[in-house]
Amino acid sequence: MSIIEKLENNERLEYEDAIKLYDLDLFTLASYANRLRTEKHGKKTYFNINRHINPTNICKDVCQFCAYSASRKNPHQYTMSHEEILEIVKNSSKNNIIKEVHIVSAHNPHTGLKWYMDVFKLIKQNFPNIHVKALTAAEIHFLSTEYKLPYQEIIDMMIENGIDSMPGGGAEIFDEKVRKRICGGKVTSAQWLEIHKLWHQKGRKSNATMLFGHIESREHRIDHILRLRSLQDETGGFNAFIPLVYQTENNYLKVKEALTGQEILKTYAISRILLDNIPNIKAYWATSTVKLALIAQEFGANDVDGTIEKEAIQSAAGAKSANGIAQNEFVELIKNSGFIPVERDSIYNELKVW
Repeated sequence: MSIIEKLENNERLEYEDAIKLYDLDLFTLASYANRLRTEKHGKKTYFNINRHINPTNICKDVCQFCAYSASRKNPHQYTMSHEEILEIVKNSSKNNIIKEVHIVSAHNPHTGLKWYMDVFKLIKQNFPNIHVKALTAAEIHFLSTEYKLPYQEIIDMMIENGIDSMPGGGAEIFDEKVRKRICGGKVTSAQWLEIHKLWHQKGRKSNATMLFGHIESREHRIDHILRLRSLQDETGGFNAFIPLVYQTENNYLKVKEALTGQEILKTYAISRILLDNIPNIKAYWATSTVKLALIAQEFGANDVDGTIEKEAIQSAAGAKSANGIAQNEFVELIKNSGFIPVERDSIYNELKVW
């Protein structure tokens, strides 16, 4: 049976067939991905009102793709105080604007486990209605290793101190050889998947990411996506899959050519086709640009992330995302693209439909 026949019959594709998807022309892929998107979400495009906070850029790990952590390419070191973090949340939550704080940090060996947990506890105590999304699997692994505690104990502490859901960062690319080259020493692929499995077993939700457009191949992307699908079959705990477009500036990989828009859109479409069990595909505008994120809504994606307000990690590597996007601008951009803007909460409950 041909790949087109399998797509027509909505058959679940395995690795050999999945690789062939990249050989299809862009608009054929788009038609199948958009059909699946429409079946799940109609013309709705989701976004949320959120604030990204990055409390420190001092990092024990040295990832070759990272432009954010304090290094030779980014000599400015900082660590926020709890008071500074609370002031950010206070300012962002005036008039009940933000619904989520998204806290991702470097792996700082000097702050201490209590420092991390107190951040979350203080936010939850002072702003109980704000959803706290925090600690990637990479950060959990760092804390587990640094303090010689099992993952499960760190996860229990996260829940006790007010974390509601986990972001999907740290996944990068699961292929072990590529991973050793770009982020050797950080959480392994198996450990990343184990941590999310443990989190899901607590009845909690998380996201999953894939960093693509650096030294990985198409085959590596397919392998990565299928590993996520396999875990989702087991736990059902992933809210969304987020293909993150690699940013080329200020890091050590020295990738000269950025991916074409066509390759990025093909990857979004293939993600939607393969991930039949993950409900949402997010075109994270901070890495793909707003324009491409909106075009991606025709290629299987159904989410553009959030207002962000202030973003440090992607913008350090060249993304034009440092100051976020206002809510009214999001609504108009989505409407003008022919979709229905839907404000959501962090776990995809609909809050307002325009």
